[in-house]
Amino acid sequence: MKSLNKFLAIFLIAVSANFAQTKWDVDKSHSKVGFSVAHLVIAEVEGKFNNFNGTIVTNGDNFEDAKIDFTIDVNSIDTDNDGRDKHLKSDDFFNAEKFPNITFKAKSMTKIGDKKYKLIGDFTMRDVTKEIALDVKFNGMTKDPWGNTKAGFKITGEANRFDYGLKWNKTVETGGLVVGDMVTLLINLELAKQK
Repeated sequence: MKSLNKFLAIFLIAVSANFAQTKWDVDKSHSKVGFSVAHLVIAEVEGKFNNFNGTIVTNGDNFEDAKIDFTIDVNSIDTDNDGRDKHLKSDDFFNAEKFPNITFKAKSMTKIGDKKYKLIGDFTMRDVTKEIALDVKFNGMTKDPWGNTKAGFKITGEANRFDYGLKWNKTVETGGLVVGDMVTLLINLELAKQK
């Protein structure tokens, strides 16, 4: 009986270790939330959001099916042009006064290859929520010189701005849009494991 109890205790410890929740913080100084969109059909304009935050919870160090909640501060948009940033914050695009945040809430994160995941979740902008799929590349995990465990990811995907009410629409003489409809998301995240 003592052997059985000992076995059960070891088994329960092993099971709980496998399912121990790990919380990760976004290391903002080593992360970037950016985007790219076509301009005049012939070029790409890039921008970023300077303020963002997220909570990521995993089972141990396994990122498959991670619980992810991410928030972006629309007023922190930065395209290296003050006039353009002001226009993007207006009702023609984000209407940052009325809708100050963009959010993403993961539904699933599935491993599809070596260091590759498919991340699916609800993306909300201007109070419109649509499911999007993002491609995730896991760059690995390491300890920094101060003993902190870090994990790195590159995330890419696309969203159609018209689906979310970013309605400004002018055409050039050839018929193409001044600003493209599809926005490419370019996100690099460095996460720090909470101690």
